[in-house]
Amino acid sequence: MFYWFMKNLVAGPLIKTVFRPWIVGLENIPKTGGVILASNHLSVIDSIFLPLLIDRRIYFLAKSDYFTGKGLKNWATKHFLLGTGMLPIDRSGGKASEASLNMGLAVIAKGNVLGIYPEGTRSPDGKMYRGRTGVARMILEGHVPVVPVAMIDTEKVMPVGSTLPKVRRIGVVFGEPLDFSRFEGMESDRFILRSITDEIMYELSRISGQEYVDVYASSVKEKKASRSR
Repeated sequence: MFYWFMKNLVAGPLIKTVFRPWIVGLENIPKTGGVILASNHLSVIDSIFLPLLIDRRIYFLAKSDYFTGKGLKNWATKHFLLGTGMLPIDRSGGKASEASLNMGLAVIAKGNVLGIYPEGTRSPDGKMYRGRTGVARMILEGHVPVVPVAMIDTEKVMPVGSTLPKVRRIGVVFGEPLDFSRFEGMESDRFILRSITDEIMYELSRISGQEYVDVYASSVKEKKASRSR
């Protein structure tokens, strides 16, 4: 009920009026059944804009830190995220990563739409970075197609470090579904997982127009942070 209220009566109409989003390829999202939307990640608002611009409900895996803070603000944030389909995940690795994978698989097993950012974090400079192979495992183990999604200019609306959005037009491009069923049963082969992930990132780079850099975005952020100390 909260999700429907926000999408159709509050946030949805507001965003469509203020930011006048243009959309290409919306018909590429299957009408029914489990599917993964693999998106680039330019701004914190990507997870707000994307769900409001498609007909089907989308579930995102979000950092568990967003759900564990104390105080009224953190309580409100937690319940807003849960109400809009965000699912808490632990990114500490090991068993935590496996639990995150299983949570994502549970979403698509129920025939729902799962949103994933293969880069694992926001781009620090507008470029596209190397993808994490978790998305490939979900595709093979979940037996679902993946639709590449390019968010356009959202980093200009809400740059890193800003607290209020700037009013300007944004875009979303939905690429054609990618079928990796030829690799079925190979989810334990790390070379296959890397190949699938790289193919997704290539397509994301193509439809977004972003320059691709073959390193992890998290590594770039860590280097920048160490230089500033």
